[in-house]
Amino acid sequence: MKIVLKRLLSMIPVLLGVILLTFILLRVVPGNPVSILLGEHYNQETIERLTSYMNLDKSVLEQFLSYAAGILRGDLGVSYVMKKPVTDLIFQAFPYTVKLALLSAAIAWFIGLGAGIVAALKQNKLADHLFMGFSLAGVSVPIFMTALFLQYVFAFRIKVFPLSSDGSLISLVLPAIALGWNSAGSIARMTRSSLVDVMQADYIDTAKAKGVRHSAVIFGHALKNSLLPVITMMAMQLASMMSGAVITESIFSIPGIGRLATQAVQNRDMPLLQGTILFTTIIVIFGNLIADVLYGIIDPRIRRAV
Repeated sequence: MKIVLKRLLSMIPVLLGVILLTFILLRVVPGNPVSILLGEHYNQETIERLTSYMNLDKSVLEQFLSYAAGILRGDLGVSYVMKKPVTDLIFQAFPYTVKLALLSAAIAWFIGLGAGIVAALKQNKLADHLFMGFSLAGVSVPIFMTALFLQYVFAFRIKVFPLSSDGSLISLVLPAIALGWNSAGSIARMTRSSLVDVMQADYIDTAKAKGVRHSAVIFGHALKNSLLPVITMMAMQLASMMSGAVITESIFSIPGIGRLATQAVQNRDMPLLQGTILFTTIIVIFGNLIADVLYGIIDPRIRRAV
């Protein structure tokens, strides 16, 4: 409980910093959002009226105070382009991102942990080299290349899966594999490295000398203690996926948070972009919090230290 309260308190300055930094950066970027919205055909009266409607005629300080007051009320503003509340747009897009993130995480964790454990147990053998080569490819190959390859082979040529998302679970399989393979590679490498180190510890040798079964040594002692650094990576990966996979969602036309943020950047839609950045920041912070809580559950020494 103590560590949760400490993390929650540490969120406040982080969120304030993100809000302030995002607000400032979006207003020093060249370009007038009014001109982008109106296009080529507009007159001065229209510009002034729209500028006033968007509160861009006020000072930067007044704009920031108005925006901060809105956040406290749960109001992130109205999208310049879509003419809808930013909060509504985010909550409409978030379920699509959650489905993709959970499926991708399940693939990544299953493949990553399995490959890492096998590679550690078969250290320097053929299985080790094969699994680590597979993991290295997952980490090294850009996600967009994997996504385009899967889309071309399994959606365009073989036509086993839909070319783009249609809201069904089967349409999320290819993007989940593309996103999960990249994460699985990192998990596998971390799991192997951590498990190999733990297997060399003295208490593992003691357990073996006492006649403890090999499987019990691996899963009851070594694996449990080797998972601490892996859990951090897994929690952060899930938080990152939950905050929106921009490339994957764009390639497969998934109307999630990542694609929403991309549209906001393209349209210079400041309220929408500020809202998506703030939302994804909160997701990442809670990902860290979950990792810390899991630390305490797996290793009681961390709870006592805190």
